[in-house]
Amino acid sequence: MRIDRLDADLIELLTDSPMLPVMECARRLGVARGTVSSRLARLHEAGVIRGIIPRIEPAGFGYTLVAFCQVEIIQRDGHVRVSSALEDSIPEIVDMYTVTGSSDLQLRVVARTANDLQDIFDRINRVPGVARTSSSFALHEHFQGRTLPLVNACANSAASLDKTVQND
Repeated sequence: MRIDRLDADLIELLTDSPMLPVMECARRLGVARGTVSSRLARLHEAGVIRGIIPRIEPAGFGYTLVAFCQVEIIQRDGHVRVSSALEDSIPEIVDMYTVTGSSDLQLRVVARTANDLQDIFDRINRVPGVARTSSSFALHEHFQGRTLPLVNACANSAASLDKTVQND
């Protein structure tokens, strides 16, 4: 799906203020309410926007430690079974990916204290199908969920393409 400047501006507006009503979005963007509604529907249908929700910061309620945990699984148990068990039993896992390389799963974990983090790692290791883990601590977050520069680059690329097509 091609994203144009209006799509990018709408996405940025809702990223900054996810609870903004459609009418207020239309006012700020200088377009009709129906235009905003149809753009949002199109962006949702295309999978560009999965949802418009507030961004939750675990540090805001005491989970200030962030660690990454690489999990090797027992292959016969399978990724789906192990990842589902981890998801169901450990709420401190905030992101999980199946990855290539020396491990099978990459987790981002949050904790309140170092002792809590050790407990989380112990619980991960007790999940059936987990063979071994390794971990590293995040010392500083530079950014997270950085998508607006990509959205803007896509919108600018589409605008450039449109100008090229019009000039031909």
